[in-house]
Amino acid sequence: MRTARLALDPAFTVGRVDPRLFGSFVEHLGRCVYTGIYEPGHPTADEDGIRADVLDLVRELGVTAVRYPGGNFVSGYKWEDSVGPAEDRPRRLDLAWHSTETNRFGLSQYIAFLRKIGPQAEPMMAVNLGTRGVTEALELQEYANHAEGTALSDLRVSHGDKDPFGIRLWCLGNEMDGPWQTGHKTAEEYGRVAAETARAMRQIDPSVELVACGSSSQSMPTFAEWEATVLKETYDLVDYISLHAYYWPEDGDLDSFLASAVDMESFIANVVATADHVGARLKSKKRINLSFDEWNVWYLPRWEEHAKGIEQRDWPEAPRLLEDNYSVMDAVVFGSLLIALLRHADRVTVACLAQLVNVIAPIMTEPGGPAWRQTTFFPFAQASRHGRGEVLDVRVDSPTHETKKYGETDLLHATAVRAEDGTLTVFAVNRSRTEALPLEVALNGLGVTRIVEHSVLADADPDARNTLDDPERVAPHAAEGTTLSDGTLTATLEPLSWNVIRLA
Repeated sequence: MRTARLALDPAFTVGRVDPRLFGSFVEHLGRCVYTGIYEPGHPTADEDGIRADVLDLVRELGVTAVRYPGGNFVSGYKWEDSVGPAEDRPRRLDLAWHSTETNRFGLSQYIAFLRKIGPQAEPMMAVNLGTRGVTEALELQEYANHAEGTALSDLRVSHGDKDPFGIRLWCLGNEMDGPWQTGHKTAEEYGRVAAETARAMRQIDPSVELVACGSSSQSMPTFAEWEATVLKETYDLVDYISLHAYYWPEDGDLDSFLASAVDMESFIANVVATADHVGARLKSKKRINLSFDEWNVWYLPRWEEHAKGIEQRDWPEAPRLLEDNYSVMDAVVFGSLLIALLRHADRVTVACLAQLVNVIAPIMTEPGGPAWRQTTFFPFAQASRHGRGEVLDVRVDSPTHETKKYGETDLLHATAVRAEDGTLTVFAVNRSRTEALPLEVALNGLGVTRIVEHSVLADADPDARNTLDDPERVAPHAAEGTTLSDGTLTATLEPLSWNVIRLA
């Protein structure tokens, strides 16, 4: 196969990586919360019911901002149900996922969970703009963030949380463009209520950071028009517009699936263009950034098929939902999506992997049993650990192949990040399912002299997975034959592989 080439130079950069790019998402959906992060009585559970084995994996994963409590769930959420003594909290029907919500895990438990992860874990709270509105958002903000001396702040103190939660980053609803959303609105309706809510929340605290709902996917019939209408109402009041995208192989088209990041990068570019157009029309010097606060590989048709069989009279607690078991191929696509986010770090400054545990997640658990890493765990953990710093402008010269969905597509998908200490990490995916890809990287003025490691996630069986019975079947391994000579890095990328090449 023809050699893929790229050149790196510290003079040509995209932007600095915001730590929030490595965020995640905890929703009251399936077993993400109950028997996921929270399981009183589990052998590893602490005094707050948080599973220590899951905490260890979450820290290893390296997540930062954690979006909560949804997702579709938030559009029927009454935050008051989630505070105070757990035994007094009401049970509610969750319309989003046809389940019963016990509210045993609530706002205080969420904040405690983040504090246990460590100082890098930041709350990203969503407010309900589906069935509720401005009043409830303000009440939640006062309860969570005001120090003391008001009815709601004193109520928080009486519940045992003397210190405010300090939530700075807020989502103004969730997927309000989607007809499936409880309280679904038109762009005009949503734009108005989002603007009213944002204006009121800033009256309490002008420094809050606010995310307006963008489109649930680029394929939505209202895409771009939705963003333009919403931002026309909210441009000077919000900081971010959101994007959501999930990918799976459609009709067995694996080559298009492996090129999913082509769609993600197009989605980002189109939202940036729309936002900047609105800003230009408003003659604003402000720049709206992007919050890609739901992204992942998700076998959505499986959920849709399952949903058809749900017995409408049955409202179970924490049922097993969306528990996709990820293969090596899924992990390579996942890694390519991470590369896409990094390549647009100048505008994508928040991103949330959906979700954190059990539900389309990098971490799986068994009730009363172990926790383990899915194949997708490894690309995220490596990107979070080594993808901090300045993203370099990467233009690839790559062999291509034809895909049904995206046409002619590069087999190499890559980016590079230079850390504060001068170390360099190249993240690269070989999309070919059958052939190794030779790679040459010209390193101009970067001052690196040695290879620290070349880690690769690949397998002779692209369908290999980590499971309860075989939790360590798949893991990254060291590549062979990678060299650095006269300012040129030479490597061979295995077929269907995610690669991390670190230099110092």
